[in-house]
Amino acid sequence: MDGETWAGLAAAGVTAAYALFSRRLAASPVSSAMVFVGCGVLLGPAVLGVVDLGQETGPVRVLIEAALALVLFTDALAVRLRDLRSGGFVPARLLGVGLPLTIGAGWLLAWPLLPGLTLWELALVGAVLAPTDAALGKTAMSSRQVPPLVRQGLNVESGLNDGMVLPFFVLFLAGLPGTSAAGEGAAGVFWRALVLSAVLGLLAGSVGGRLLRWAQAREWVAREWAQLYVPAVAAAAYGLGVAVDGSGFISAWVAGFTFGVVLRRHASAGPGRRRPEGPEREAAFAEHLGGLLASLSLLLFGAVLLGPTLEDLSWRVVGYAVLSLTVVRMVPVALALAGSGLRAPTVAYIGWFGPRGLASVVLGLLVLEDRVPGVDLLGRVVAVTVGLSVLLHGMSAVALAGRYGRWHRRTAAAGRETVEAAAVPEPVRRRITIR
Repeated sequence: MDGETWAGLAAAGVTAAYALFSRRLAASPVSSAMVFVGCGVLLGPAVLGVVDLGQETGPVRVLIEAALALVLFTDALAVRLRDLRSGGFVPARLLGVGLPLTIGAGWLLAWPLLPGLTLWELALVGAVLAPTDAALGKTAMSSRQVPPLVRQGLNVESGLNDGMVLPFFVLFLAGLPGTSAAGEGAAGVFWRALVLSAVLGLLAGSVGGRLLRWAQAREWVAREWAQLYVPAVAAAAYGLGVAVDGSGFISAWVAGFTFGVVLRRHASAGPGRRRPEGPEREAAFAEHLGGLLASLSLLLFGAVLLGPTLEDLSWRVVGYAVLSLTVVRMVPVALALAGSGLRAPTVAYIGWFGPRGLASVVLGLLVLEDRVPGVDLLGRVVAVTVGLSVLLHGMSAVALAGRYGRWHRRTAAAGRETVEAAAVPEPVRRRITIR
């Protein structure tokens, strides 16, 4: 059998094995990301050599890009406007102040630690490693011991920051000579990748949502096909962005947010007709599918990127990875939340749980494909940072969520008024994810 067949069998085996023990592992320090990345390293060419695609990275790219497009769509779809209005100062500060500062801090600290990279390559390092991944810190973001204000703040941030970092990434990539975007110049990139892609995503999400509500109001669409309709809209939005040589990811992200807004605004049916269900249930299949693709992407990441990188580590790469997960994340978060009234344990909790995952892997692969001069070093930095994040955030999520929750309960029991205790409406549902 060829390498792709063995890779398929290995992926199926790991997925089935984790599924059988998923409930037992959910409350343990062993996260699904740790299992899939660890199995990827073990099965990859660095150890057993079972999953070895050689120089054929096409299947890896297709799988990981499909996963990110679907995750961007469903994450944006899940964000409610009321989440931004009610207790929304947390995600607003994290996205409006913390995200640009994180990119800038990553750019600045890369300069002394990663010599040989140009100004724009250093900026790419900061942008690639800025977005967070909710899947890697799922317990920290969903534990009922954590105040709703903090949970929802982290969830909204992780649902939006991967899409918001894309314009920075595209513009930084265009600044590098020799890349696919460099020939168009800043104006061309701004028009195609940002404006046109966003408009097409807005159109796809709006039309897709209205058509679904129109069909549901007439009871023309079966429930199972309504769920299959969601990933079809995501794929259409991504395809429209790619068709105009723009950014399919930006199109998918904008389409997801618009799709969710349209479905919620048109949730009422006509007289005597069945009320359409909200986007939460309709998106369930798409979220499960996105979670599965993301897990498989992490398996291939462990085999193809992380495993070989672990054979050639340097103190500079490891040092930058550690700083990226601590200083680069926590200092901007502290500055963004200054004056908010949140206590130090809350700021530290939010600052620590900024795991790097799928978005960083995909953006790193896009840089690899464009053959940026410092691509080898940048690829190693991304691989080590994501690998450390999978390990550290996965192992600490359960313990720190419990410890922070106990601090919050003690503070409330002592009768001390805190911003964290502010009443925030709970979401209609918990995030559905197998990631």
